Amino acid sequence: MGGFFQDISSFNRLTNTQTYLVKRNQVLSCCGFTILEILLVMSIIATLSSIAFFFGAKYIDRVQNARAVQDIRILEREITVYLMEKGTYPLNLADIGYADLRDPWGKPYVYIKIADSNTPRGKLRRDRFWVPINSDYDLYSMGKDGKSKLPLQNPQAKDDIIRANDGQYVGLAEYF
Repeated sequence: MGGFFQDISSFNRLTNTQTYLVKRNQVLSCCGFTILEILLVMSIIATLSSIAFFFGAKYIDRVQNARAVQDIRILEREITVYLMEKGTYPLNLADIGYADLRDPWGKPYVYIKIADSNTPRGKLRRDRFWVPINSDYDLYSMGKDGKSKLPLQNPQAKDDIIRANDGQYVGLAEYF
């Protein structure tokens, strides 16, 4: 009789060990991730990152454009003060103390005196009808690409921040 109970207890011990191994394998397999799940999560993260990058870049462009508009308005005010004090427009931005002012993209602002000067008409900014956009002076930033062409409909001029209609408009050339 001792042998029978001894055989049953060893069977139970073997069964408990096997049960432990089965449960351990189930725990390990339920807590891991499959390659497919990892790839799915990575693709979701990549998609969200690209969307955030796109909107972040657009936001930075808007901020830089707004800063250029603000700079042009400040220069415009200083040019007006100079005109009131001296009775003529400055020859360049150095005359009003802004020779070293750079736009948000690191390029100098462009100032061309038109009134009371012999500036050739070929050097003036023009709208889509080839009409000069200012009668007193041109003041603009060459924009993000750092390149510019005088007619505003040229693709290289679309990102320029311009002063037009003698100061009534300051903004992207694309929208003028």
